[in-house]
Amino acid sequence: MAKKRRASSKKYYVLKSGRKVSIFTGRQPRQAALKAATRGFTDIRLRERGRKNKDRTYTVHVFQGSRKKVSLPASSKVDWLPAQVWKPTVKKVRVERLKTIR
Repeated sequence: MAKKRRASSKKYYVLKSGRKVSIFTGRQPRQAALKAATRGFTDIRLRERGRKNKDRTYTVHVFQGSRKKVSLPASSKVDWLPAQVWKPTVKKVRVERLKTIR
């Protein structure tokens, strides 16, 4: 009997920035894009690692991201967190289908 793949399993998304390659994880592309925005990426193009579509193309999710410093409320403050943290925001721009990876 074949194992069922859980829909909630984490996926790996690749972000290429010049020659540097970063990998972000998440259940959905937006979750990975939020992690990328937290680290300062603004033009976010994520491709799921190791996955092709049936027509042998790759799906690339394009996001526009930003981040800003916000102060933590006193009720959720923990000792090891700083007083100011980064809050990311992302907006999905489009989805591209590529025949080859650039």
